Amino acid sequence: MTDVTGAPADVLHTLFHSEQGGHEQVVLCQDRASGLKAVIALHNTALGPALGGTRFYPYATEQEAVADALNLARGMSYKNAMAGLDHGGGKAVIIGDPDRDKTEELLLAYGRFVASLGGRYVTACDVGTYVADMDVVARECRWTTGRSPENGGAGDSSVLTAFGVYQGMRASAQHLWGDPSLRGRRIGIAGVGKVGHHLVEHLVAEGAEIFVTDVRADAVRRITERHATVTAVADTEALIRVEGLDVYAPCALGGALNDDSVPVLTARVVCGAANNQLAHPGVEKDLADRGILYAPDYVVNAGGVIQVADELHGFDFERCKAKAAGIYDTTLAIFARAKADGIPPAAAADRIAEQRMHEAAAARRAG
Repeated sequence: MTDVTGAPADVLHTLFHSEQGGHEQVVLCQDRASGLKAVIALHNTALGPALGGTRFYPYATEQEAVADALNLARGMSYKNAMAGLDHGGGKAVIIGDPDRDKTEELLLAYGRFVASLGGRYVTACDVGTYVADMDVVARECRWTTGRSPENGGAGDSSVLTAFGVYQGMRASAQHLWGDPSLRGRRIGIAGVGKVGHHLVEHLVAEGAEIFVTDVRADAVRRITERHATVTAVADTEALIRVEGLDVYAPCALGGALNDDSVPVLTARVVCGAANNQLAHPGVEKDLADRGILYAPDYVVNAGGVIQVADELHGFDFERCKAKAAGIYDTTLAIFARAKADGIPPAAAADRIAEQRMHEAAAARRAG
């Protein structure tokens, strides 16, 4: 079944009627000359212009791309709210294989579409896009962050993303074991790419016992050649079953916590960089029922968005790092709220973020 445009009708139903909807604006972008097909989703701009990265990924269907853009944009609203930023949530996805389809012409065309929104959406890097790509996009769009320092930007945001996740782990350890130290803790990291390899550096420096896996053998090899104490395991299925695991850090794509993984997970804590780790509503309760402490993904991985937001006002790394260090206190506050309200931490984080967005929207209407 399709709507009058020929698009799958359930996409519009999702947008206008489902709990996953509620978005302010969704833009479908196409430039036939360059081959660009993209979706820009703006979820909520009560706090300010939407801010979120651009994902370049070979989606199986256009419907899957739209669904991912909607989910990611919604997550950015909550992430930006919890990070204390004056930005709403947005996200863009470009449909295609970045290794095969990414060209300068395509990125320039994409930049023109972002620019057409007049500042309602500020873009940045995400899976499949890099600093060099944002430099190209910025030639057509001034609302572009994540650019290189040579082009007035802050560079790679994965550095502070990893630092924020590390702070979330420390807060989780403090809450669960009464000590923020991760020395001697067994930590499994799924995905050691952009963010994961920086996270390894923090944990090695603290003396954690680290296990890693990645679908790319070269990414794992880069880690193990640099750190002889890091152990590589075959895949994520093996990683989540490592005996005596203290912390599991999903740092690849979303959906890592699902009906198959949660029942066999050995870790006492889940704290990672991946977005949308909970595969569906209810998983957060399954984790709580098993006594597994979940540090909400959009809270602990906010270091990167803190960095790119700062770029709009004249980037200062130390200022950003100090703000990202606050993820430690924010995570502890979420655990305290969860305990007080008798709900999982994910629900507590949602309540806090929704309250901030609601208050901003009310103030805008009153003003």
